[in-house]
Amino acid sequence: MTPSIPTATYRVQLRDGLDFDSLSSHLGYIADLGISHLYLSPIFTAGTGSTHGYDITDPSQIDPVLGGAEGFRALARAAQAAGLGIILDIVPNHTAFSPENPWLADVLRHGPASRYAPHFDIDWQAGPLILPFLPEPFEKLMADDAFSVSDGMWRMGDLAIPLAEGTQGDDLRDVHQAQHWRLAHSDLDRDGITHRRFFNVTGLIGMRVEDPRVFHDTHALILDLVRQGLVQGLRVDHIDGLVDPAGYLRHLKAELPDTPIWVEKILVRDETLAPEWPTAGTTGYEAARLIARMLTDGTGLQRLDADWRRVTGNDVSFHAELIRSKTDILDNELAAERRQLAGMAADACAGSTVAQPGPESLREAVTALLVAMPRYRSYVHDGPASAEDRALIAQVADEAAQGLRSDVVLRMLQDIICDPETEAQHAFVTRFQQVSGALLAKSQEDTAGFRWTRFLAANEVGAEPDEPTVTAADASRFLANASPTGMVLTSTHDTKRSEDSRMRLVAISHLPQDFASLMEDTGGLPCARHVTPDWQWYLLQSALALHGAQDAGDRLAQHMEKAMREAKLTSFWSNPDENAEAAAADLGYAILDRWQSAAPPALDRLIARGQSLAMAQLLFKMVMPGFPDIYRGSEDQFLALTDPDNRLAVDWDHLSALPKGDGFGATKARWTRDLLLLRGQEAAFLQRADANAVMDDGQVAIKRILDGRGLLARWADRADAPLAGQPVLSFTASDGSRVDLAWLQS
Repeated sequence: MTPSIPTATYRVQLRDGLDFDSLSSHLGYIADLGISHLYLSPIFTAGTGSTHGYDITDPSQIDPVLGGAEGFRALARAAQAAGLGIILDIVPNHTAFSPENPWLADVLRHGPASRYAPHFDIDWQAGPLILPFLPEPFEKLMADDAFSVSDGMWRMGDLAIPLAEGTQGDDLRDVHQAQHWRLAHSDLDRDGITHRRFFNVTGLIGMRVEDPRVFHDTHALILDLVRQGLVQGLRVDHIDGLVDPAGYLRHLKAELPDTPIWVEKILVRDETLAPEWPTAGTTGYEAARLIARMLTDGTGLQRLDADWRRVTGNDVSFHAELIRSKTDILDNELAAERRQLAGMAADACAGSTVAQPGPESLREAVTALLVAMPRYRSYVHDGPASAEDRALIAQVADEAAQGLRSDVVLRMLQDIICDPETEAQHAFVTRFQQVSGALLAKSQEDTAGFRWTRFLAANEVGAEPDEPTVTAADASRFLANASPTGMVLTSTHDTKRSEDSRMRLVAISHLPQDFASLMEDTGGLPCARHVTPDWQWYLLQSALALHGAQDAGDRLAQHMEKAMREAKLTSFWSNPDENAEAAAADLGYAILDRWQSAAPPALDRLIARGQSLAMAQLLFKMVMPGFPDIYRGSEDQFLALTDPDNRLAVDWDHLSALPKGDGFGATKARWTRDLLLLRGQEAAFLQRADANAVMDDGQVAIKRILDGRGLLARWADRADAPLAGQPVLSFTASDGSRVDLAWLQS
C-alpha cells in the first residue's frame, strides 16, 4: 500500500490521445522514475471534444472517452501493482454550461421546479436563464429561418435545447417566450448573463456545493472511488470560487478523514494558507515563485529594467498597470458580474440610515473596492469577519476611498462586508468575494502580465512581477514555514512558461548585456519596423524561451496571437488586429531562423546559463520542504509557453530512452531519477530537517540540517567555487556556472 503523503507525484494530462488504457502502458516507466503517486487531471464526463476535462458535464460518471468506470478500475489496479497511488483532480466549483450537461438539461426543461435547479448558481429573480449561444442576434436568425422545433427540442444546426413540457407549437416566438430560458447573441455574455461563471468563461456554470444535497450529488462518485481504495488523494481545483472554502473542506474531510487533500490556492505576496483549512497543503505555485526569485540576479535586473524602459518608453509601475487592467476587465469581461454586484449592493443597503445610494454611487463603490483588493478574496461567511479579514478589508477600503468625491457609500459597504446581518447582505458579501478572485486572476495573470513585460520570468501564476527577487532572510523564513506535506511544482498545465523556459528568462537577469545585444540585433531585422518596441521586447523573451524546441516558429506565432489578445490593448479575441499579429509572427520566424543558421555568442551564453539555472531549479525543488510534483515530460528539457502550448502530447518512447542518451535533456532526466531515489532513501530526513537559504558570494543554496547532519543544494556562478562537503551530484555548464548537491561534513 502506498503511503498517504507522496514521495513525489507525476502530473498527467489525460485526453488528446491519452486514456486510461494507454496510460497503463507507461506505469512501469513512471514508477521506475521514483514516483509514488499519479496525479490525474479530471476523469469525469466532459463536453464533447474536451482537451482538458475541466468542463465536466456529468460528475456522476467517469468519462467513457477515457475508458469509463471499468477502464479506471483497471488503471487503478495496475497502478497499485506498480506501487503507485492516485491523486485525483476534482472540480467542485463549476460544470459545463451546455445542454450536454444532463442536470442542466433538466433545468432547461423544468426551470426552477427541476430537481437540479438548486445545484446551479442561477439568478432566477432576473428572469429566464439567458443562453448566449447564438452567433448572430436572435431576430436575425429568426428572419433567416434558422430555428425549428421537433421531438421536444428547440433546434439550430447541431444545437438542441430541451423545451418545457407542453410548449411545442407552430409559432416559434410564442414557443420561445414560453421557455424557462432565453436564447441570446453571444455578445450578451459581457453584461447580460444570469448564471455565475468560472472567471469570465460563460461556458462554465457555478455549482452550489455549499448545499449538502448538491455536495452529495456532485461528490458521490468521488467519495466512492476513495472508499473503494482506487484513489488515495484529492486535489481541489479553484477553491476560492466556492461560497465557503473552509466549510467545503471541513465537509470533504469529514467524509474522508484519512485522505490527504491539496488545494489549488494562489497565495499573494505574504499571504499564507489559512491554518484552519483541513488540507495537506497547496499545489505549490508559491514554491515555484520562491525558486525563481532566489535564482534571479538583482543587480542584473536593475540594468534590464533600465534597458526595458529606454527601449519601450514604459515608465509605469506594475501596480499602476494592474489597476488599469482591473478597471478594463470590470468594464468588459466581468461587466456582468459588476452589474449584478451593484444590484446586490443596493439590496444589502436597503433601509440604511447611513445613506440612500443610487445605482451609480453603488457601481463606483463596488468598483473601487474590487480594484483595491490585493488578494484573491477575503473569507467572511456565516458571521462577522475574522481579525485578519477585518484588517484586510480596512486596508482595501482605505485605498479604494482615495480619489472618491465621497466615501460614504464605500464605508457603508465596508461595514457590511465585515459584519453582514441580513440575507441580502450575506448574499452580497459572498458574491463580492467570488468576483474579487476572478478579477485578480483575469487582470494580473491574463492581462497585466502580457502588458508589463520587463521580465517575463516573474509574470507567472502565483508570482508578482514587481517582486522578482528575494532576500536570504525572507527565503529562509518561507522555507522554515513551508509544509512538509505540500506540493512543490515548477511546471503545470497552467503555468505561463514551462520550467526550463522560465530559467532561460531568469538567465537574462544574470546576463542583461547579452539580452541587450540580442535586442539590438532584433531591432535591425527589416520586419522589426512593423512591430512596436514593447512587443519586440516581449517577443524576444518568448523566442529565447522556445528556441530549439520542435516547431518553435509556429508555436511562437500562435503564442503571440494569444499574448496580444490577452493584453487587450489593440487586439482582442472578439476583434483581433490581424495585421499586428501577423507582423509579430513574421518577426518571430525571422529571429528563430537567424539563430538557427548562426547562433550569436550572446544566445549561446544565455542558453548555457539557463541550463545551469534549470538544473538548480530541479535540485531545489527536490530538496526543499514538501514533495516534488513532476509535470509529465518535464523530466526532459521542457520548453513551452502558456496553454495550449504547454499541453502538447509527450513522446513516451523518447522519455523512456532518454536517460541513456546525451545532451541536456538526458542529464536532466538522470538527475530527476537520481534525486527521486535520494528522496525515497532520505524521506525521514527531508520531512523533518530544518531548511534555510544561503545567498552570497555568487552562490545560491538551500541547506537542510537535522541532528548535525546536513545536505546542501547549491548553484554557483563559477566552477571553482569551493564546496565544503561530500558531493553527490554535480553539473557544470559551458559558461562555467555549477550546480552541486553535497552532504555537509559534520
